[in-house]
Amino acid sequence: MELKVDKLNTASTDGPIAGLSVTGYLDPTYIYNRNNNSSGFQFLNHQNVYAYSNSTFGDVYLDIKKTFGVGPTAPSAEITIMPNRGSGNTLLDGGSGNNIINTAVINFPLSDTWTFNAGLMNSFGGYEVQQSNQMLTLTHGLLYDFSDPGSYIGAGFNWSHDVWAWKFLLANEQYRTHANLANTGNNASTGNPQVKSNNTPTFTARVDYTWSSALDLGWSFNAGRQTLLTGNACAGGFGYLCGSADPYSNYFFTEADASYTLGDIQYNAELDYGQQQKAAWNGGSAQWYGVSLLGHRKWMTDSLGKMGATLRYDYLNNSKNGGGGGGVALGSGGFDGVNGFGVDPACLASGSTDCKGANRMALTADLLFFPTDQFTLKFEYRHDWASQAVFQRNDGSMKKSNDMLGAQAVYTF
Repeated sequence: MELKVDKLNTASTDGPIAGLSVTGYLDPTYIYNRNNNSSGFQFLNHQNVYAYSNSTFGDVYLDIKKTFGVGPTAPSAEITIMPNRGSGNTLLDGGSGNNIINTAVINFPLSDTWTFNAGLMNSFGGYEVQQSNQMLTLTHGLLYDFSDPGSYIGAGFNWSHDVWAWKFLLANEQYRTHANLANTGNNASTGNPQVKSNNTPTFTARVDYTWSSALDLGWSFNAGRQTLLTGNACAGGFGYLCGSADPYSNYFFTEADASYTLGDIQYNAELDYGQQQKAAWNGGSAQWYGVSLLGHRKWMTDSLGKMGATLRYDYLNNSKNGGGGGGVALGSGGFDGVNGFGVDPACLASGSTDCKGANRMALTADLLFFPTDQFTLKFEYRHDWASQAVFQRNDGSMKKSNDMLGAQAVYTF
């Protein structure tokens, strides 16, 4: 028996499982959506369409990390698996939606301050995180869903010293696991298809300044070229109305955020600005900007134990040139009836050439219960509204708002 114990101890420190950790969570979720007139549990729903009503919740999340050695300079490889609601299923290019990998990153410390990293990773923008067990709300905010960049494949460096922390990354355009190719026509002599690649790398960076033990200030930016969203009806051009001769255009995004945490109180704030040339509905430049404000407080009760409450307000302006750009994807009719973006169909029907895109707002209130350190219950009411009638209801009518009720059980292991 003693020999077996010694072998197990040796395997845990020197064998193949040394430095290996597996953590994660499950978060089955119940959602009532007024506009859809639908209600039901969302869990492991393999649907590769990203919407604020089913973004990254209702899934199994596994974080598998292998550290090679001990101490702060030990290299590591980390893979997170999120089969149904992760980046591989909802954001990465391709329509199959069957990639279970959410992130996959190599971390190789070069010194106490510098670390090299490479792989698939989430963007640096904003105060929100992807994981349900770290969120103070059930759903994400408008800036996380439709303004901040998505995931990247690339390589870069992290640098940290004292109160400063920097991240630098050179990558493909967001969402692309390979160099994108677009068909631009046919060769006049051979008739073979001509393709053009987006070989301009994306550069993104973030800096965090720890003002105090309670306050963190952050800033990030992203610059590169992005693929223009193009409908199936385009035969000789690119963009929503097929007006661009180039399948790619310049993209820029920047944001500033702040996080204040003191005891049982937390406040978050974020300001965003982004633009992409020729990416708006009418073929002009897309522009978007917004703000997100969040407040949270925890307290103890005699009967229900530890509880918490969260209130969040989001505003996203996406009116220029009919809307579009960022994480906004408009349909062939010029609007996104699920998420509430784009041009009012009544404006298009009138024949106007100067239709504005809808501006979006959302107010979210959550009540949280913490029965144990591993188990969290969330109950949420969310009201979304737009400056124009761009929400589509189940009867086909168009409205300016939507309401959702949700409940979520998050178990962390």
